[in-house]
Amino acid sequence: MRPIHRRRLLQALLGSGVVSARAEDVHERIRRLAGEAPLKMKFEGSTADECRAWQQAFGNKLAELLGAYRPPLRWESQIEETVEFADHQRQSVILRAPGVAELPIYLLTPKAAREGARPGILALHGHGPFGHDAVVGIDSTPERAQNIETANYDFGLELVRQGYVVVAPCFTPFGRRLDSAEAYRGNDACAVAFVRMQLLGRNLMSENLRDALWALEFLTRNGAVDADRIGCVGLSYGGRMTMLAAAVEPRIRVSVISGALNVMQERIEGRYSCGAQVIPGLLEFGDVPEIAGLIAPRPALWEVGQRDGLMVKEWIPGAWDRIQRAYRALGAEEHLSMDSFDGRHRWNGVMATPLLASILKP
Repeated sequence: MRPIHRRRLLQALLGSGVVSARAEDVHERIRRLAGEAPLKMKFEGSTADECRAWQQAFGNKLAELLGAYRPPLRWESQIEETVEFADHQRQSVILRAPGVAELPIYLLTPKAAREGARPGILALHGHGPFGHDAVVGIDSTPERAQNIETANYDFGLELVRQGYVVVAPCFTPFGRRLDSAEAYRGNDACAVAFVRMQLLGRNLMSENLRDALWALEFLTRNGAVDADRIGCVGLSYGGRMTMLAAAVEPRIRVSVISGALNVMQERIEGRYSCGAQVIPGLLEFGDVPEIAGLIAPRPALWEVGQRDGLMVKEWIPGAWDRIQRAYRALGAEEHLSMDSFDGRHRWNGVMATPLLASILKP
């Protein structure tokens, strides 16, 4: 007797009406679930009291979802290298604490004489093979120079030349914190690191948030910095981390979030894999706009390239309305702004420069 193949059996059943439709595959199921995401802690109020109560409740839920993300209270720092330029100094520094992966950072300090402490900037990089090197303008190879030119990536260098003390940490798994791109055989290192860390009870985005806040602590303890005048800026994944850092850290007085006005609900409708941006369970309670709403009423500027292929334009108006709702309720709509510029996925800086200067006074 000849075997009956599975496909032929299914076709026969469909033809006979026994099976009315094929089973939903995993991609279709995730797309459906993404569209049906509960987002059950979206802010629906309109008054300042309602917004503050919502910020407390959603902020607590976000902290619960993130798990451990606070930096160590005590650490040691080691200067690896000091490079002198005409207008600033760049130090490569390693932060070390027991039980925590060591954190490489760059510290940029202006050389121009001035009285009193300077404002500080936490400058955060996005995806790419060069990590935080691009932010501080290290263009020692043609590939590095092209990377900086394409994304206008050396905003940390621009900011130190404007009079800010700048700290730029290196996130995982990028730059010197990536073992070898070739070792992943074409797979996304963020996705691989996320899965492996989950098995260890750790979350990649939370650990990078810890490192951003650790770099911030290092900056505020610098005697040349006024800890009451701190801003945070970032591009792409760095924009996402700028938003998250500002949401959980009220000492960040102003933030510039570039190339990151999208929502995870939209992202996972495609075959999304960036584990560096995943907060497990987030979509049950909220999304990017809700995290952004925790920054209100502090000033936040969102840079949006009109030709940025990494943001789905149809989702932007709805996301922006949800962010605006929190600012409107707190009477702070003027503190939320968008720089919609003619460009691709890159740092713009046109509105960012005067905004930072008006608040931080370099």
